[in-house]
Amino acid sequence: MSAFAKWIKRLVGLAICAIMAFFIFAPAALDRQRNPVAEHAPYPISDAARDLHQSLIIGDLHADPLLWKRDLTKRNARGHVDIPRLIEGNVTLQVFTAVTKSPAGQNYDHNDADARDNITLLAIGQLWPLPTWTSLYERALHQAKKLHRFQERSEGRLRIIRTEADLDILLERKRAGHEVVGGLLGIEGAHPLEGDISKLQGLEEAGYRLIALQHFFDNALGGSLHGAGDLGLSAFGRDVVSESVDRGLILDLAHSSPQVVRDVIAMTDVPLVLSHTGIHKACPVKRNLPDALMRDIAATGGVIGIGYWADAVCDASPSGIARAIHSAIEVVGENHVALGSDFDGSVATTFDSSELAALTQAMLDEGLSETQIRKVAGENMLRVLRARLD
Repeated sequence: MSAFAKWIKRLVGLAICAIMAFFIFAPAALDRQRNPVAEHAPYPISDAARDLHQSLIIGDLHADPLLWKRDLTKRNARGHVDIPRLIEGNVTLQVFTAVTKSPAGQNYDHNDADARDNITLLAIGQLWPLPTWTSLYERALHQAKKLHRFQERSEGRLRIIRTEADLDILLERKRAGHEVVGGLLGIEGAHPLEGDISKLQGLEEAGYRLIALQHFFDNALGGSLHGAGDLGLSAFGRDVVSESVDRGLILDLAHSSPQVVRDVIAMTDVPLVLSHTGIHKACPVKRNLPDALMRDIAATGGVIGIGYWADAVCDASPSGIARAIHSAIEVVGENHVALGSDFDGSVATTFDSSELAALTQAMLDEGLSETQIRKVAGENMLRVLRARLD
């Protein structure tokens, strides 16, 4: 073999090794980089806070672990959410949200709908099925299948919630002392419909029950809070809203433009959700809708999910999140505030899902009553789910 041929052989070998290393190591490295937990000493939890926490029904309206290459049936050393950590944190119900498109250069101020999509490379790097490389709808179906596979391997610790009857069974098992968490599927932006309303049937059959209309960019349904302008619902968006209401799906206004929010409120008569956000009174940034609009959402009987990351609450410590929750109660009332962590949503946090007792302690320290804490922790969320699930 000539020296040139040997050189080519080595070069091909190195290229193959580099490609293998990318598929093996890059997804985990990106997960660690995008979803860090700040190093911290164990949070001090009083006996009173610990006892209260263990008695709570806890629900979280938004987390994105299905996006990442992790076995959620096992305790992971990266990210924020998996079944063991949810159970350790006494979480009763977790919304698992599917992210299907994310624009390059994503920011809270302005994103172009036709910007290069980050999720395409992530899908390829994580070796998702080939159809997901080009179809947002297939990405949504793939993430739903992932959660169903985790349920099958969870030995009864994860139960996917589709109906009110499923919810009742979950709560009965929880009261009986079983280590179990309910998972409800949600879509972060309805662009997986790909402009075809008939695909809503496919998403519902896959298990999706919570439908957000937008994410970080304007889509066929209407304007994003972070899009080209304060665009309202399109004709297609109005059709999707009407069809979602008729199907008993839960409408999520997270990332929607103020005009979309006003349009949805005007054309519906159901409790609406804003799954993960901060409150302008506590953190006056563009990511958070004006307080008056938050009150309009609450007036539908809906809930506002307060997140755990600094861009939404300005202080991501447990005490900072508790202050945001207190402010939200002052703005919209104690019956309309919930939890919406945005765990695993490419955000940095100060704790993971196993450490939620620190937030209960912080809410007590903030002066919230036991009744208020119970409502925020999960009772308000459960009321909305019961109002919408068949």
